[in-house]
Amino acid sequence: MTYKKDIQRLFKQHYRQMYRQAVWLLHDEVESKDAVHDVFAQLLLSHPRQLYEDSAEAYLLACVRNRCLNLMRNRKIQDRIQRLYQLDMQTSILSEQRLNEELRNVSEAVRQLQPPVCRHIILRHFNDGLTFKEIAKELQVSETTVYKHLRRALQSLRVKLLNPETV
Repeated sequence: MTYKKDIQRLFKQHYRQMYRQAVWLLHDEVESKDAVHDVFAQLLLSHPRQLYEDSAEAYLLACVRNRCLNLMRNRKIQDRIQRLYQLDMQTSILSEQRLNEELRNVSEAVRQLQPPVCRHIILRHFNDGLTFKEIAKELQVSETTVYKHLRRALQSLRVKLLNPETV
């Protein structure tokens, strides 16, 4: 018997069960048929050494399951990309003037941070790119202290930038 005839026999023997599993996973009849056909097309192209009769069913069902899981993952990625694209289309791009104004607001808010150690930590971390460990060593405090000051500074900046008239 030739390899193609073996594949045809496996197709006739296991198609229904593979199709049912695909429909159960994908909830789409057309996509399920495509998934099963993809498995058999891949079998024809790859020429595995030999499919034993006792393990062929389990192998084919695992192939269909994996193909369906890949399709579901790709569908989720496509949905996420589409949502991000729609969100991107809805957001307006800041003009250069507006961007400069926002940067001035942030700079002014950072300049007004109290206590001064918060301002120092935020500048060293974000402007100079120092880690918590490096800042802690410079100030001779613990990393936890640096983290707490940074958290306090960011919290204060959020309040000032989101509600400029209340500060």
